[in-house]
Amino acid sequence: MTTLRPFTCDDMFRFNFVNLDPLTETYGLTFYLQYMAHWPEYFQLTEAPGGEIMGYIMGKAEGHATNWHGHVTALSVAPDYRRLGLAAKLMFGLEEISEKKQAYFVDLFVRVSNTVAINMYKNLGYIIYRTVLEYYSGSPDEDAYDMRKSLSRDVDKLSVVPLTHPVRPEDIE
Repeated sequence: MTTLRPFTCDDMFRFNFVNLDPLTETYGLTFYLQYMAHWPEYFQLTEAPGGEIMGYIMGKAEGHATNWHGHVTALSVAPDYRRLGLAAKLMFGLEEISEKKQAYFVDLFVRVSNTVAINMYKNLGYIIYRTVLEYYSGSPDEDAYDMRKSLSRDVDKLSVVPLTHPVRPEDIE
C-alpha cells in the first residue's frame, strides 16, 4: 500500500532516486528547507511499503486578491513507479490544500517538450494559460507552458482564460 505523507528533512537524504531525473528541476538544500518551513502542507511524498520514496510534490500558496493561488513548484515520480496514478494523487492533494486555503486556481510550469506531463495535466483538467519564453535555462533555453486549473472559488473561471501572446520570465507576477 502506498502512503502519502509530509516530506521531512530526513527525506532529503533519500530522494535522489526520484529527484535526479532530466525533466525534474533540482534545487539547493536551502530551497527545499525553505519550502518545508513556509509551506509544509504543500510538500508531500508517496512512499512504498518498504520505505522507498516513490514520488513527491512541492508547492506553495502565493499571490493576492483574485491571483491568490496554489503553485506546483516540483512534481516527480521515480521511473519504477510511473504510470500508477501517483502524480495524479499528489496533484489532487495539492489541489485540496489550495481549496482549503480558498485559492482561485492552481498553476504550474512545464517544459513544452514534456508531452507526457502536459497530457497528464490536461487529463487532470489543466489548460495551457500562456507560454513563457526561455523559462528553463540550458543549452538551448527552453520555453515553458504555464498551465492552470480553476478551483471552486473562481466561479466565473476568469483565472483560466488563456493569454494569446507569450511572455518572458520577468513578466510573470
